[in-house]
Amino acid sequence: MAAGGKSPSPAAAAVEELTRLYRELPPRPTVEEVEAAEAVLASADAEEAARLEEVDAESSSAAAARKREGVPGELLAVLREARRNAVRLRALQQRKEAAHVVELERRFKVFDDLIQRASRVVSSGEAGGDSATGDWGGGGVEREVDLEMEVRRKEAVVAAAAAVAEMERGSKGLAVLGLESKPISSLRRDVSAGSDMEKLSLIQVASLIESSAKKGTTELNLRGKLVDQIEWLPVSLGKLQDVTELDLSENRIMALPSTIGSLRYLTKLDLHSNQLINLPDTFGELSNLIDLDLHANQLKSLPASFGNLTSLANLDLSSNMLKVLPDCLGKLTNLRRLIVETNELEELPYTIGSCTSLLELRLDFNQLKALPEAIGKLEKLEILTLHYNRIKGLPTTVGSLSRLRELDVSFNEVEVIPENICLATSLVKLNLSRNFADLRALPRSIGNLEMLEELDISSNQIRVLPDSFKCLSRLRVFHADETPLELPPREVVKLGAQAVVQYMADMNAARGTIQKKTDKGSFWSWLFSLFGCCKNDQELGLVPV
Repeated sequence: MAAGGKSPSPAAAAVEELTRLYRELPPRPTVEEVEAAEAVLASADAEEAARLEEVDAESSSAAAARKREGVPGELLAVLREARRNAVRLRALQQRKEAAHVVELERRFKVFDDLIQRASRVVSSGEAGGDSATGDWGGGGVEREVDLEMEVRRKEAVVAAAAAVAEMERGSKGLAVLGLESKPISSLRRDVSAGSDMEKLSLIQVASLIESSAKKGTTELNLRGKLVDQIEWLPVSLGKLQDVTELDLSENRIMALPSTIGSLRYLTKLDLHSNQLINLPDTFGELSNLIDLDLHANQLKSLPASFGNLTSLANLDLSSNMLKVLPDCLGKLTNLRRLIVETNELEELPYTIGSCTSLLELRLDFNQLKALPEAIGKLEKLEILTLHYNRIKGLPTTVGSLSRLRELDVSFNEVEVIPENICLATSLVKLNLSRNFADLRALPRSIGNLEMLEELDISSNQIRVLPDSFKCLSRLRVFHADETPLELPPREVVKLGAQAVVQYMADMNAARGTIQKKTDKGSFWSWLFSLFGCCKNDQELGLVPV
């Protein structure tokens, strides 16, 4: 009702209805949220295309084999189409929320255009209203609706800023989209550490990336925080160019976007416990990366660009499906720690010898049959573990590892331990156990390992310890379970490491005494033989017995 009880004109009523319709619209997404949604859609398209190519490639390679096994060609075609359809359905589900946001923004832009058209009509007086009576106030619809739009946008910005501040304090997560009746800012999720927090959807992750990029975030932790349906990350990940530490571990990520190569300041990347099958070629562009954890994935190979990670110091590739390591590994001259346990390695590249900064090399639970001679070039190496492989012998160059403190070749097929190993005089811990029927003797000069504190020869076929064993004065742990030792006897072994060392020393001393007597007798026999003494001189007591 207009002032003075006068009813508004039809034009003014139209303006009021237009304003009411705008006010009843759902919350408008922020610029960051729209950008996040667009990034998700772009990533979804690329990921769908890549997955469809994988399905086609796998289907083609498997088709011939299955036909030979009697599987009908039509059934194989049906299986291929089923796989392709499953890929499309997953992509559709992942697009759903992002598409809603993009469509919502598109509808708001339509409203923006309608408001501007109405404002032009009112401003020009074409509707025949009475500006003097205030039916629409001469452009009032434009001012009123513009004011409403500005208020709503400011509210969204303030809410977003508040949520980001709360996230920095660790109490709340980044705000993401509310598409029903709730305000957009009301569905902010906790992305700080916590086992009971609600996990993030793909669009929430994209929104977090956009916000973090604009804030210049340097550390981002998403460990175990992605919903299980997220198998890939949006291409917008490349916007995190200020991030130095990124934790994406303990999720179900199967692929990384190629844009990850843009994170040039990244020094620490944790991707363990995901489902990565391969790494993009651009991965090698992370030239400042120092710590990389890829354990517990499904990697079958590494890209050729991996050798460009020349700053890398710590690399964990354990629990994957690697059968070979690329030759480019030799370019990682700053690498200090390399963990490749629980893979399917059958050999090491000769270029491993170029990783001259290596301090720790763990190769347990593989299919290695031998080590390259180049292993001897790792002069700084302190720990080498080869537990549970198929190694039959160690290279003689292992004696060049002058700083080696721990060596484990247990559960192998080792037949002979080379004497050269006794040149590695820094050894503190040596495990030769469980080579079963293959290993029958220790190197004679094992006593040179004067720093040795722990020695395990359990489950071998060693019967006699070498004389030099007496020199292992620092030995405090000695295991010989299920090894048929005769010298020293089992009773002595049960008394502990130093009892064994002392026994061997006493045995050598006693043997030395006997040897001296024997040597003296031999001398007299020789001397008397020169003078043609009779054969029964010993009986006469002329020759010592």
